[in-house]
Amino acid sequence: MQDQKIKKLTRMAILIAVSIVLVYLIHFPIFPQVAFLEYDPADVSILMAGFAYGPVSGILVTIIASVIQGLTVSAQSGIYGIIMHVIATSALVGVSSIYYSKHKTKKGAMISMIMGCIAMVIVMIIANLIVTPYFMGVSVEAVISLMPFIILFNLIKAVLNSVITFILYKHISPILHG
Repeated sequence: MQDQKIKKLTRMAILIAVSIVLVYLIHFPIFPQVAFLEYDPADVSILMAGFAYGPVSGILVTIIASVIQGLTVSAQSGIYGIIMHVIATSALVGVSSIYYSKHKTKKGAMISMIMGCIAMVIVMIIANLIVTPYFMGVSVEAVISLMPFIILFNLIKAVLNSVITFILYKHISPILHG
């Protein structure tokens, strides 16, 4: 039993490392008007953790990866970036992995990721209205003026990372389950 726990923790640590490497290697703005909103595929390995080990493990991987990324490869965004990454990815991974844990089929994976994408977009609308003015010192009105970009960015990021996960997960799953 102890050996299984160590193997699971080791695999989760590898998924965290992959997430950090992905952010380091691949990140670019989707909209030039809001260049600070950068796409990265870091959530792919985090989604895999949630699918393989459940929502609690997925959110734990989210928190650890977000903190490490925020202190290293994404340090320019500081605590604000860490908080927003934890909120966004927890919504995506939490909702997706809860549904997937009960429906482990291709159809279940698709539905779970659609639900996760919707959750991420909704949660990030709320988070941006609350967290961004506090940390960035801007008015709620300024955030509202950027909301079309924020919504579209989160939708694009969630969908791209979900599609990549959908394509790769069944190939990676045997490794994650040993």
